Amino acid sequence: MRPVFAIAFALLAAASLALPGRAAEPDIPQTLIGREEAIRLLVQNQLSAKFTDASEAKKSEQGALVEYYAVPDQHLLWVDENGLTERGKAVIAEIKKADEYGLRASDYVLPDPSSFNNLDEAGATEWLAGAETKISTAVLRYARDARGGRIVPQRLTPNLDPTLALPNPTEVLESIAIRSDPAAYLRSFQPDQPQFEALRQKLIALRGGSSAEPEPTVVIPDGPALKLGVEHEQVALLRQRLAVPAEGTSSETVFDEQLFEAVRQFQKNHGVFADGIVGPGTRRLLNAPRQRGAAGNPAQIRRILVNMERWRWLPHDLGGFYVIVNIPEFMLRVVKNDETIHSARVVVGKPNTPTPVFSNEMQTVVFGPYWNVPNSIKVGEIRPYLRQEASWFFGGGGWNTSVLQRHGVRVRYGGREIDPSTVDWNRVDIRNFELYQPPGPQNVLGRVKFMFPNKHDVYMHDTPQKHLFAYPVRAESHGCMRVQNPDQLAALILGHDQGWSRARTLSAFETGYDQQIPLQRKIPVYISYFTLKVNADGSLSTYGDLYGHDARMAAALRL
Repeated sequence: MRPVFAIAFALLAAASLALPGRAAEPDIPQTLIGREEAIRLLVQNQLSAKFTDASEAKKSEQGALVEYYAVPDQHLLWVDENGLTERGKAVIAEIKKADEYGLRASDYVLPDPSSFNNLDEAGATEWLAGAETKISTAVLRYARDARGGRIVPQRLTPNLDPTLALPNPTEVLESIAIRSDPAAYLRSFQPDQPQFEALRQKLIALRGGSSAEPEPTVVIPDGPALKLGVEHEQVALLRQRLAVPAEGTSSETVFDEQLFEAVRQFQKNHGVFADGIVGPGTRRLLNAPRQRGAAGNPAQIRRILVNMERWRWLPHDLGGFYVIVNIPEFMLRVVKNDETIHSARVVVGKPNTPTPVFSNEMQTVVFGPYWNVPNSIKVGEIRPYLRQEASWFFGGGGWNTSVLQRHGVRVRYGGREIDPSTVDWNRVDIRNFELYQPPGPQNVLGRVKFMFPNKHDVYMHDTPQKHLFAYPVRAESHGCMRVQNPDQLAALILGHDQGWSRARTLSAFETGYDQQIPLQRKIPVYISYFTLKVNADGSLSTYGDLYGHDARMAAALRL
């Protein structure tokens, strides 16, 4: 115990043991130490005793608390000599609403105001010190949890690798101490993205037992497939359901281009293949209530909670211009000033070679890229294949390396290009050889790649396998993201960053040979994993838990 603590508590003890016959003597403890100072000293003592086998985050928070309250004449934050202050009551009320934000109010130890007895001086002082400690501790934990600090994603799997912006405990205490509305300040740590708020409202509705909305007033009965060019009486019902009136001379019963696009958008919003055709599946979606009465639907609540948690992994300010990929949706979007200006399908990693979840900054666009074969593919795919096709003849023959030749893969060793058929692949470590594809029509990266250096060594790129973009489930890569219409993405990025015309970008796309364009302004790239989205009409779109991250997170969060 620090000397100042010992002196203070010795004085407090002397006061409690003073005899009535000596009451005429000066009351030294009360003269030198008022209740607020006694509370602060008790707070210091309580905090100093808390350093146990806590996590590093908790130790950091405890250290910040000890440092804050160790300052002489430091004002108490939440109590005074008469009990909880209005600031203290406001913060307690805010923390108790944690469940509405996808946290758990029971995780925060708060004082019970009904147990405070101001008539019991010694007990009241101890209660007030405990209340101050509990609220300050809860404030720091709430701020950390609101920014994604409840779990360490990398401990669940290395492929969950977000960059968390956890608050500095000292800064939190110093800031909340001077805020006129400490509850609002605490609430500001929650994500402020519109999608997070939409999920929050869904969570409140589900937990509150809200009933389903009424069935749509327009129901489309069973019938033939409705598609572009068809004329049928049900098309008029479809127009009513989607609020797409016939324009000009168009007939209400004719399925025109405008209605086709409306159907496709409806299908996209509901996470189904957007072919613009109203068959049995799309009919069911059109006729279903917009929100099922899901009170008591724990699976839906768990999914909302894990997706709310992932929003905590992203910064408050995503940037004025950024690229975001949603892995389970197999989609990429370019966002400028909060508006999506471009979207494209992507092919992501297979379940056994998943695309990691992380954030970084795009730095370079490369036209006509080389592909340097990573060691994982050398060892896992090429070397076994070479052995299967091996026909080493000691009389001067060679290895059958047609697998390399078919794919235009060349081999270098020690910086010098060599003939792979002259190597005894059974006796060497293939990782010591440089295998690469030069730019060209066979190159697996296609005509352009987008670089944002990261420890996972993944990036976005073109692909010669265009047919993969027609698949509803596009998990076919080794971890990198293959982008549909990469020329359009390149034109947007270079137009934004360097003022390139679309014609200039297309020329580089068609003719570039290892042409590297460093970006003048780094562009944020967010590789995300959202399996649930609230659409503009309030409906929910769900996507498959491709890599099992929902289950991992639900278990870690004890949902």
